[in-house]
Amino acid sequence: MNMLTYRTSGILLPVSALPGPYGIGTLGREARNFVDFLVQAGQHYWQILPLVPPGDGDSPYMSPSSFAGNPWFLDLEELAEEGLLTEEEVASARWSNPDRVDYGWVRKSRPDLFEAAWKRGEAVYGEKVDAFLEEERDWLPDFVLYQAAKEKYEGAALRDWPDGVRTRERGAMDALRKELRERCRYYAFLQYLFFRQWTALKAYANERNVRILGDLPIYVSPDSAEVWAQPALFQLDEDFVPAAVAGVPPDAFTDQGQHWGNPLYDWDYHKKTGFAWWRRRGAHMARLYDAVRIDHFRAFHTYWAIPAGAESAKEGRWEPGPGMDLVKALEEIPGLTLIAEDLGDLDEDVRNFIAESGLPGMRILVYAFDPVGESAYLPHNCLPNSVAYTGTHDTPTFVQWLFDEASPAEREYAMDYLCLRAEEGYGWGGVRGAWASPSRLAIAPMQDLLGLGADARMNAPGTMGTHNWSWRVRREALNPDVSSHLRHLTRVYRRCL
Repeated sequence: MNMLTYRTSGILLPVSALPGPYGIGTLGREARNFVDFLVQAGQHYWQILPLVPPGDGDSPYMSPSSFAGNPWFLDLEELAEEGLLTEEEVASARWSNPDRVDYGWVRKSRPDLFEAAWKRGEAVYGEKVDAFLEEERDWLPDFVLYQAAKEKYEGAALRDWPDGVRTRERGAMDALRKELRERCRYYAFLQYLFFRQWTALKAYANERNVRILGDLPIYVSPDSAEVWAQPALFQLDEDFVPAAVAGVPPDAFTDQGQHWGNPLYDWDYHKKTGFAWWRRRGAHMARLYDAVRIDHFRAFHTYWAIPAGAESAKEGRWEPGPGMDLVKALEEIPGLTLIAEDLGDLDEDVRNFIAESGLPGMRILVYAFDPVGESAYLPHNCLPNSVAYTGTHDTPTFVQWLFDEASPAEREYAMDYLCLRAEEGYGWGGVRGAWASPSRLAIAPMQDLLGLGADARMNAPGTMGTHNWSWRVRREALNPDVSSHLRHLTRVYRRCL
């Protein structure tokens, strides 16, 4: 499971943030161009955010599925090349703002295109969709029925569906499946296209010695296929109402804590089944990625349970998680390589648990510069079995932290420690710090290579800001000046294979 056997490095850039003219990044030409950029820059890892469909607030960490792919990432130009769309239809999805994902535009423009592709593609790909449904029978039939029912009930939340359907009474379910058969095939078709395109993109990257580092959200949305189809997995009553929901107490991200609202797992049930659902999920991740970051790994040890109806995350309490039993179950999955997101409120017991797991943890540069104390995140303190980051999708960019959020003393210490200078660019100084560390893997968000500030932050935890999850890189930024300088730093700090 431990992938960190040599010094290497990579870049964090969500698929949504890739450049392109269609309102959101896709799995097509621009994704392959980014792989080529990584090769030119001497990088061997491309870290992405979850590929699942987004949920509330357009967050990929509040998804209606733990297994499905996001059809918004489909490359429309490839569909046109196959004859599933016309050039005019593809052109209708163009959007002019290159700096932001426009989720409203994507939601408005994609349905008609997907319907047109489906009408042309059913006769061509029908048998392959049937085979795909069979191959993915552990999750896909439930997901497509959930999607079709969601459409039928005009987007209503699961808790507001008719009683017989919501509680999956046999007669109601038989009638629903019969009524929605064609819509289920439509949603299965979109998933077939997604996984076909993703598999091709991953192969393109792997052939060029670029590995994909994926992301596994620990929780699912309360309005999800899993909650509907497998409520026994969660702490829910017969009406799908949780007694408590997920979040975290006050930490470095927010002094109020975070109230996520995800249903919590019934860990006793999971243990009785030998963690069968988690094993299926892990095997799915092993097929999609070369390595996987487990979001909020500390919840394997203890998780924060917030009482339903609580006004603040501060009202929560720590409850015991599955511990090493789940870690060992995941270790048995062939090809599954894991990184632990071990940030947040960690006491000595949690740190010992993470150490016992043997998984590499994360060391974040923007949290390193306590001017009077010693930080485990300072580059010289990073362990070889760890991943050094300049920042993550949840932190401010390095430049934003340095000039907008760091105290004067923190800024002065960081400037001295990293020998930051305006001529090179302050973002590059952050990259130097991570790349120089003993951590065998170093990762920088694309924003830090470019020295971008607050406007380029990907997500501010605990907020529903309009800019969350929407930043995109411009095509012009993926240029030889950037790639050659990154390649130079990668050679200097001996991270080239």
